[in-house]
Amino acid sequence: MMKRRQFLKTTGAAASATAISTLSHSAESRPPNLIIVHCDELNFRTLGCYRDTLPPEQALMWGPDAVCETPQIDSMAKEGALCTKFYAATPVCSPSRSSLISGQYPQNTPVTSNNAHLDDRVITFAHQLGKAGFATGYAGKWHLDGNGKPQWGPERNFGFEDNRYMFNRGHWKQFELTPEGPKVRARDKKGAPSYSVDGADEKSFATDWLTDRTIDFIEEHKDEPFAYMVSIPDPHGPDTVRAPYDSMYDDSNVQKPRTYDKDAASAPSWAKPQDKCPWKMASYHGMIKCIDDNVGRLIEALRERDLYDNTILIFTADHGDMRGEHRRQNKGVPMEASGKIPFVIRFPKSVPPGTRIDEAMNTTDFMPTILAMTGGEASGKEEGRDLSPLFTGGEIKGSDITFMRGTTKDAKNTKGWIAAVTSTHKLILSDVDDAWLLNLQKDPDELKNFIDDPEEKETVAQLAKQLKRYAKKTGDPKVNDPHTGKVLAGLLG
Repeated sequence: MMKRRQFLKTTGAAASATAISTLSHSAESRPPNLIIVHCDELNFRTLGCYRDTLPPEQALMWGPDAVCETPQIDSMAKEGALCTKFYAATPVCSPSRSSLISGQYPQNTPVTSNNAHLDDRVITFAHQLGKAGFATGYAGKWHLDGNGKPQWGPERNFGFEDNRYMFNRGHWKQFELTPEGPKVRARDKKGAPSYSVDGADEKSFATDWLTDRTIDFIEEHKDEPFAYMVSIPDPHGPDTVRAPYDSMYDDSNVQKPRTYDKDAASAPSWAKPQDKCPWKMASYHGMIKCIDDNVGRLIEALRERDLYDNTILIFTADHGDMRGEHRRQNKGVPMEASGKIPFVIRFPKSVPPGTRIDEAMNTTDFMPTILAMTGGEASGKEEGRDLSPLFTGGEIKGSDITFMRGTTKDAKNTKGWIAAVTSTHKLILSDVDDAWLLNLQKDPDELKNFIDDPEEKETVAQLAKQLKRYAKKTGDPKVNDPHTGKVLAGLLG
């Protein structure tokens, strides 16, 4: 068994909340800065710090030689906190992003599928930090302003005042600065923006270029509190990366994931294997390695300006990527490789080093938690929870529960799946399937349904009750689907 970090606890949430308030408003120092490194479609098993939390058969999903070392992100986890059960409220790009920045569930943003418009009335953490005196900005993929592609600097910036390098859509590989502003550097034969990686280098490749823009922002605002979110379009497809990362890894070492040959007949609709599903990882690992190296560049930039220890540095993503697990690619399903995302935070002034948080949480919890840690005021619209005591060594009674939902065409649609999730179980209901209960301790591969297991009767009842309570509180219409509602009523007795 690989070494596990100690989950640090102290005497209570109240003392921790007081410590945060004292820190944020201390006369001895300004409020902490905030840098969020946000990736797209990142499988958590590709990070060393997450492999360290798993037994070998789970950590080494593509074989013992198909791994990518991530020392920079790992150092953040070692010096800060790692969340082992951080989930996307909806494991798809736009809905997840809407929930992270707003603290609301996707049906209320109301971004329930990709390319939807974030409602003008949504209040983000950037709005609140701007009101608190922070310089705010954003670079990279936004995906909350409709179909524009790339659409630089969307007019609706939602509190991210410097959004010159925010683009709405696309997984572009090369950028450049021009007198007319930022542009996609690669072009096709007709002159249209292209995903080509040909000719990309450390100045033009998307991950490097966006990191440079982040460092520029840090330099510009180093003498005042700042909050910046850099949204890297990798490791989302296309699976291409610049040299030398394109030749660092070898697909001949890659094995099929252990769940690849699952029985399709026994799988629910949300877990059916796909007919064709490659599992190659070399280019994907190359993208991860480039990301990790650029996290190192950000760390060094903060150190050079004596800002590292007064900056809350966060590494996370919008959702995961199945990468051949369950013979599936991409995301959108409630299984771990899709729904669970990395969340690593370093802030030595209040987050004890080596902290491991096993409670289930999701993207809606980010805004209230980060506002508490930075001294910003809540908007009053948040549906997530302030979980800051968990990061500072405290406890929150009954915190090990969260919820996920699948995509829908609009916020009122009842179709698809919905799930109540803890650190050990997932209760998943849908409009076409029987109820499913996954037990992640007994079956980490998520292949078996424990819904009729007598030993799980109380767990099922509690999760069903929590799911009904969540739906009522957040107005989630999925429980109103005739089939889903009937199944839920049966579980509640």
